[in-house]
Amino acid sequence: MTSLLVIAKAPVPGRVKTRLTPPFSPRQAADLAEAALADTLTAVAATPADRHVLVLDGAPGPWLPPGFEVLPQRGRGLDERLAAAFADCAGPALLIGMDTPQVTPALLAPALVFDSFDAWFGPAADGGFWALGLAGPDPALLLGVPMSVPGTGAAQHERLRRAGLRTGLLPRLRDVDTAVDAAEVAALAPAGRFAALHRQLTAHTPVAR
Repeated sequence: MTSLLVIAKAPVPGRVKTRLTPPFSPRQAADLAEAALADTLTAVAATPADRHVLVLDGAPGPWLPPGFEVLPQRGRGLDERLAAAFADCAGPALLIGMDTPQVTPALLAPALVFDSFDAWFGPAADGGFWALGLAGPDPALLLGVPMSVPGTGAAQHERLRRAGLRTGLLPRLRDVDTAVDAAEVAALAPAGRFAALHRQLTAHTPVAR
């Protein structure tokens, strides 16, 4: 049974995308986070998998499409929360975050196939990673990896290598963390809800400073 998971925070002002403030207000930053999450969930829902799972910190909202199993995040650090998400999978699993609304089913689908690889790794431009796929979802592969630092991606990739896993590489993507990131990602996926809201906030309404 293959699982496709999204780990996310509920888009609550002051709790998400705080590095977008300034130039955006906390409400605008949360709205951008909601749009990014909605785009991500739409892409995930359109990607064939036995389970579509949202691993959520917070409460679901109207942005959640049908067909998703919702599980609460468990653990203290991010490494523990990611490990717990994989622990809930009985078979191959691919986990992504909510910070890459430019993802598409065409990008995700190959990383749910483990014929030639034991793992898939998607590096992020900031030194982290946006996707991790495991044919055998062993939580120990994540526990203790330093998270949210420039070397996170390299450390996680090295953990896979040391475990002897044949690892396929996904394209390097940019996470939405800063206003510069938001503009670049919006330009990459102009048809999405994230891009539409970004255009609205930057062209038609005052941006809080």
